Amino acid sequence: MAKLIGTKLITNEVRASYANVFQPTTMTDRDSDAKYSISLLISKDDTETIELIEKAIKEARKSGVEKFGKKFPAKPKTTFRDGDEERPDDPAYAGHMFLNCSSKTKPGIVKKAPAGSPVKTIEITSEDEFYSGCYCKAAVNFYAYNFNGSMGIAAGLNNLLFTRDGERFAGKDSAENDFAEELDFEEDDDTADFLD
Repeated sequence: MAKLIGTKLITNEVRASYANVFQPTTMTDRDSDAKYSISLLISKDDTETIELIEKAIKEARKSGVEKFGKKFPAKPKTTFRDGDEERPDDPAYAGHMFLNCSSKTKPGIVKKAPAGSPVKTIEITSEDEFYSGCYCKAAVNFYAYNFNGSMGIAAGLNNLLFTRDGERFAGKDSAENDFAEELDFEEDDDTADFLD
């Protein structure tokens, strides 16, 4: 269940895209600050998360008016967009809203610990376990910004909880998939003897 506390949101299950969460990267040549970043794909059927994002943006706008005055826009730019409109050629974004989030500090990335474990979560430290295409829940905070006169609402990336695997987006395939035919032994294959 998604929840909102002020401008901090815990999403329902979403899908990770452009997950640069282990090493900070720069977005553009003009961007001097390297950041951790991710694009969260939110199904349009998940009206709960979508409504809470819209509420969080409204709350962040109020703080923007308090901080920057009446010149803060009534409809500020945000990183919350419609995948069908913004990325019509990308099938992964079809039927989804997406939220771009970033942070200068590394997000906490965890998965649920197995039953009976003395801890509740296990830290994920590898791109093999958390990657573009996997499913997760995210903790993000919304805030107003004024960068050289450009004002809007951004989403800060706090923490990520891996929930399940998904088909990887772009990039390289797994070694298991690349060598599937070589690893698929027949019963009468001589190489099957060492598997007994």
